[in-house]
Amino acid sequence: MNSDTSCQPDRTASRPLLAERHVARLLLGTLTGRLPNGMVPVAILLLIVEQGGSLATGGLLCALYGLASAIGQPALGRIVDRRGQTGVTTAAVLATTVCLLLLAYADAVAQPGLAAGLVILAGLSTPPLEANLRALWGAVLPDPQRRRAALALDTGAQGLIYVAGPPLVATLSALQGPGTALTVTAVLGLLGASVVLSAAPSRQWHPEGARAGGFLGPLQHGGLRLLFLAVSGVGFALGAMNVWAVSMADRHGMALLSGVIPASLSIGSLVGGVLYGRRTWPGHLHGQLLAAALLFTLAWAPLCVGFGPYAATVLTALPGLFLTALVTSAFLTVDALTPAGTRTEAYAWLIAAVGTGQAAGTALAGALSAYPYAAALPAAGATTCLVVLLGARRRLAAPGVARRRGRHRRTPAHAAHR
Repeated sequence: MNSDTSCQPDRTASRPLLAERHVARLLLGTLTGRLPNGMVPVAILLLIVEQGGSLATGGLLCALYGLASAIGQPALGRIVDRRGQTGVTTAAVLATTVCLLLLAYADAVAQPGLAAGLVILAGLSTPPLEANLRALWGAVLPDPQRRRAALALDTGAQGLIYVAGPPLVATLSALQGPGTALTVTAVLGLLGASVVLSAAPSRQWHPEGARAGGFLGPLQHGGLRLLFLAVSGVGFALGAMNVWAVSMADRHGMALLSGVIPASLSIGSLVGGVLYGRRTWPGHLHGQLLAAALLFTLAWAPLCVGFGPYAATVLTALPGLFLTALVTSAFLTVDALTPAGTRTEAYAWLIAAVGTGQAAGTALAGALSAYPYAAALPAAGATTCLVVLLGARRRLAAPGVARRRGRHRRTPAHAAHR
């Protein structure tokens, strides 16, 4: 169910966004349903350690979970585009819930094969709630300006998953043990998905009649392929930042830094989302995308100097301010360029690209954490994003993404592949 983005502004545009029908429910339900994304890796690590395993084993299981989730999202998105949200997402969340509940009470150290299998299945079946939500905004908010504001708030709020999730797991583990923490994680994911799936917009969402793009779907569009590659640089920056935060905590003997620094970026992202969504921005969408990528890159530069822990914590909020504008512009570009009938899959590819880049950034930063130039890795990821976008600017500047004063028109992108 998709609306033409060239429609006239809604007369209710002056109302608070969260007062719009279904908006608060969909946003809160999606955030709750996606809490396992931020909780499962921490819960797995704590579970393995409690059972006498090594951090290396726990790290491997976490990597398997992240990789499986990145692979599963586009596949599930494609099925949603063909079958609708309700049945596909319900089956996915039930499978993930069962796997996490079994993992909570399995001996992962004594049965590593079983643990790995459960982790992989849980990742592959992670419900595509974020991609689903992006596909729903067009039906819930016909006015493109309101839809852009909702997308910005949605994107900025995603960071709260990683602010609230890990501390909640740590608290539950300390009080009741990692098994209980993993159980609560599974239940929260199920409850959040239920809130979204029972809402009228999700139940009434239907796939577009025609599907373009062939077997490759949205990947057939050259501009989208380059956009996905670019945003993997954003993910790389975020993954490297997480490791850098842990390194800072170890270096300065301040364990809280490993959580406070990522929280600072997330808070900056939320503030940036609110500010970005409150006003209209001039120019074309691809120009806004490039400007956000440039500012995001420049914002990492001060952190390469080697500030102390307090200054570093404050400065980490700066990239967050521009992160939401960058990711929101990327999603709007996907919306404009994606071939017909592949919208959810295209959103899922963008999400998977960020996740894959994040895994790569985490791995490389972990290997180089002992070197002084490791602090520059987030800036390197952001620079990569900017360079790819500059090289792809002609493909991203197709008529379908022309946008002025906060409005944009969509043309059949599959007719303008480059």
